[in-house]
Amino acid sequence: MAPPTASSTVESALRRIAERDKLVRAWLHVDDTGARARAAALDAMPAPAGPLHGIAIGAKDVFDTADMPTTHNSTLFGGHRPASDAACIATLRAAGAIILGKTDTTEFAAAGRDAVSANPHDLARTPGGSSAGSAAAVADGHVRIALATQTGGSTIRPASFCGIHGFKPTWGAVSREGVKMYANSLDTVGWHARSIDDCEQLCAVFGMAPGKIAARPLRLALCRTPFWDAADADGQAALLETAAHLVAAGAVIDEPAWPEAFAGLNDAHHAILWREGAAAFRDLAATRGELLHADFHARVASADNISDTTLRAAYDTAATARIAFEQIADGYDAVLALSAPGAAPIGRAPGSPVFNQLWTLMHVPVLSLPVARGELGLPIGISLIGPRFSDRALCAVGRRIEEMLA
Repeated sequence: MAPPTASSTVESALRRIAERDKLVRAWLHVDDTGARARAAALDAMPAPAGPLHGIAIGAKDVFDTADMPTTHNSTLFGGHRPASDAACIATLRAAGAIILGKTDTTEFAAAGRDAVSANPHDLARTPGGSSAGSAAAVADGHVRIALATQTGGSTIRPASFCGIHGFKPTWGAVSREGVKMYANSLDTVGWHARSIDDCEQLCAVFGMAPGKIAARPLRLALCRTPFWDAADADGQAALLETAAHLVAAGAVIDEPAWPEAFAGLNDAHHAILWREGAAAFRDLAATRGELLHADFHARVASADNISDTTLRAAYDTAATARIAFEQIADGYDAVLALSAPGAAPIGRAPGSPVFNQLWTLMHVPVLSLPVARGELGLPIGISLIGPRFSDRALCAVGRRIEEMLA
């Protein structure tokens, strides 16, 4: 069977959006005219434009796009049209992708206004945030892939809530040029996808080195984290039962003693997030403060209660924890942990990042697998974490785990 044309892919996506997005509300802007023109141009090419030829992709509305608005879901940027694409958008287009439109987000991917997007598994529940629309669009079958970001848990947590794959690469592996900044040493470009193959294909497009794992039983390390009590009964059962199924399928799973510094990582993350957030939003507070949500004024004022000494200690805690974590993780194929405290809660709030912040702070890659369900049948994701720059090896581990659990 011949592969679908770019035009048929776009038309299928647009039909699905027309059928469903009045309920799911994943999109802030759909560029149907531009997507059709791009698809027609790709179909006219004598050879594929690149590895993503004709694939329709959504982009969280914090990525600059020269051909459509970038609003950050903020009244301050209504109708804003950047002069050029974000670096990662340009890279995807060069690989043959079609940027179909912009997905809803928590304001500035940070705080303030929540996205209006609904969880396709239960429209009364949140898809998670801040990358709400990206996760909902993939979960509801609008697109195969959607770009996201993560500063706390904004890629992995929505993937968990929506029952899809989420990938947070190693910090800095994908350029953030042209993406709204929140916290410079935490912000990471990530994505949601329907398969590990799609996750890995984006890793390759963004230049990450191929990775492989040894042809022997998987060796995994279980990490409940110091925040285990924050998980609900469904979440705790999801991780422990997944681990038990993997052991029954032949994996070797240890639960090593994790560094004592782990207990302070979420506090360190908070200090860095708020102080770097103060720098990111100071200009808007000074120039357009009357339109800026109180959440951002609070961040700008954070220097009053988070001292330079506290901030310096937070940076040091993160640096030493990265070394300590990798000394343990290097002995395993991956670390197994929760992607969220449990299933998606009712409402539109982003959800708790308690099981994500430590990994974001340590700059390590995380792959969320949609392999568990709670008592209500709602998805609960399981995270695989590896040392920095093990991104594609993590995909190989995830692929084997899905085969074992199938």
